[in-house]
Amino acid sequence: MILHLDMDAFFASVEQLDDPTLRGRPVIIGGDRRGVVSTASYEARRFGVHSAMPMTTARRLCPQGVFLRGRGARYSELSARIMACLREFSPAVEPASIDEAYLDASGLERLFGPPEALARAVKARVAEVTGGLTCSVGLAPVKFLAKICSEVNKPDGIFILPPEAVDDFLLSLEVTRLPGVGRRMAESLRGLGITRVARLRALSRECLDRRYGKWGLVLHERARGIDPRPVTPEHEVKSEGAERTFARDVRDRELLCRALFAHAERVGARLRRNGLAGRTVTLKIKFADFRQITRSRTLGGRTDATATIFETARELLEEEDPSQPIRLIGLSVSGFEAPAEQLLLPGAAGCSGRRGRGGLPAPEEEARRRRLDRALDVLRDRFGANAVQRGGIHGTDLSGETERPGGKDAPGGTAGKER
Repeated sequence: MILHLDMDAFFASVEQLDDPTLRGRPVIIGGDRRGVVSTASYEARRFGVHSAMPMTTARRLCPQGVFLRGRGARYSELSARIMACLREFSPAVEPASIDEAYLDASGLERLFGPPEALARAVKARVAEVTGGLTCSVGLAPVKFLAKICSEVNKPDGIFILPPEAVDDFLLSLEVTRLPGVGRRMAESLRGLGITRVARLRALSRECLDRRYGKWGLVLHERARGIDPRPVTPEHEVKSEGAERTFARDVRDRELLCRALFAHAERVGARLRRNGLAGRTVTLKIKFADFRQITRSRTLGGRTDATATIFETARELLEEEDPSQPIRLIGLSVSGFEAPAEQLLLPGAAGCSGRRGRGGLPAPEEEARRRRLDRALDVLRDRFGANAVQRGGIHGTDLSGETERPGGKDAPGGTAGKER
C-alpha cells in the first residue's frame, strides 16, 4: 500500500493558523491584481474561487475576501516539518510538492496496525508538528490511485482503497480524475464519447498509442489500475528560481535590478540551505505584450553566492532592449552537477582580480561573498527573515512576487495544485 498525504488548502490554512482572526473567513492567497490565486480557503471556495484563477476574477466573485500575498518562507518551514515527521513512519517518503507527499506503507502494519490506524497516526502527527493544520490521506496499491483517494474525503479526511476494490472504484471514475488528464485531453476523449474510465478501458492499447502516443499508453495502464512507479525518497533538483509579476509594466532599470537582487537573495539562500551550487544563471523576462524570453549564462564553476548570481543576471538584463516595458522578471540557477574543471596555476590568467575565469569572481572574492552570505543566513534563521537586509533591496516594495522555490522536479516546490 502507498499513502498519499495532501495538506488542506495549505497556504490559506497557515495564514488562518497564525492569525486566529482569519479563521472562518474567506482567505485568498496570490499576487497582486495581475497575478493568479495560489490557493483559497474552503470558505472562499464556496464563492467559486479556486487556484490558478486570475486575481481579478477572485475579487469579483468574493469581494469580501481577505487577499494576502503569501509568505513563502513560512510555508517552506512548515513543509519541512511535515516531511520530517513523515520520515518517522518510513524512510521511503517522496515529496511531490510543498504540501503533498507519498509514503511507502508496505509492512508498516506491524508497527502501526491496519491502514486506517496508520492514516490516523500520520494525521495526528502532522497536526502536532504544525500546530494544528489538517491534511487528507489516501491509501491505495499504486501511486496515482493513492493521490485520487486523498481527494475523496477532503478536507481532513481518510479514504482507503483495498486491492480487491480497485476495479469497481476505477470503472466508476470520470476520466478527468486521472492525473494528467487536463482540459484539452478531456475534450479529446469526450469527442470519442469517453467520459468515464469504464469507456476508456474499452479502447485498445494500439488505438490509444496511435492517437496519443506515449501518453496514450500511460492512459491504457491507468484505466487498468497499473502504475509501476515506486515511492522514490530522493528527487534530483533541477533548478532553484523565483519570479515576480509587476502591478504595472516597468521600464525603470533600477527597479528591475532591485527585483533581481531580491530574487538572488532568496534563490541563494535556498541553494545554501539545500547544499546546492549551480553553474548556469537564467534570466526570464515577460514583456508587456506577453512575449517571453529567457537568457542564460554558464559560469566557469558552481556558485551559491547571492552577489554572483545577481551580477550575472544583471549583465543578462543589460543586454536586452531597454525600451520594452516588462511585465514579469525572474531568475533561476541550474547546473548543479560537478563539471570537469582545469586547474590553473597561481598567477595564471583568470586567477587574480575581482572577476575570474568563466564569469566567476576571483576565488578570494567568491569566498568572501560566501562567508558574508552564511553570516546573514545565520542571523535570519535566528531572528527572522527580515532581521537584516542588504542595502540593495532595503525598503523595496516587492509586492506581487510569485515565488518558485524550486524547479518542477524539486521537492517542496510550490508549483502545482493546492486542495
